[in-house]
Amino acid sequence: MLYRKTTSRGVATVAVLALALTACSGHDGKKDASDRKRVARGTGESATGEAKEGDVFVTYDLTAQKVELGTEAQTAKMVSEPKLAKGLVPAIAYVKYTHRSGPTLTERPRASQPTTIWADGRRGTLIVGAADRTPGCEAPSSIKGWKRGETHVMCETYLVPKDAKKLEVHWSEQGGQTFIWKFPATR
Repeated sequence: MLYRKTTSRGVATVAVLALALTACSGHDGKKDASDRKRVARGTGESATGEAKEGDVFVTYDLTAQKVELGTEAQTAKMVSEPKLAKGLVPAIAYVKYTHRSGPTLTERPRASQPTTIWADGRRGTLIVGAADRTPGCEAPSSIKGWKRGETHVMCETYLVPKDAKKLEVHWSEQGGQTFIWKFPATR
């Protein structure tokens, strides 16, 4: 049990640090001229994009399947200072990736790293490692020898305002397009 408690404390510390850094970053979540081309996708539609895996690029078909919203009580358990996260709830994006072309991966896949969740036009705050323990989500560290044709579902957890109306899942190719899937903020 010591390992679990230590891991939870580590995640909570990272979450509070992420909240503080996001609050101080000066980024207001609005698009600017430096944003890459954005391609909106309907719920359930797939996109094809490349991700750098080590020294090579791998092509994936990916689909943001859904976004699940949690409660403020769940947020309080995720962070070490719940007062800093008042009014925020966890949003978990489930993204399905199919390895389409490129070599078999011998290391931990990085495909899910460019995934972000936005609420009402503002980027949420990443909670590192929280989705790895979510049912239906695979931890990238548990995926070994990912071969062409294989599919995995990886998730990301972000904190978003509890009263958000619209949610978006963004996935960006390195130096390329950003794909966006839109979801209603239903509980």
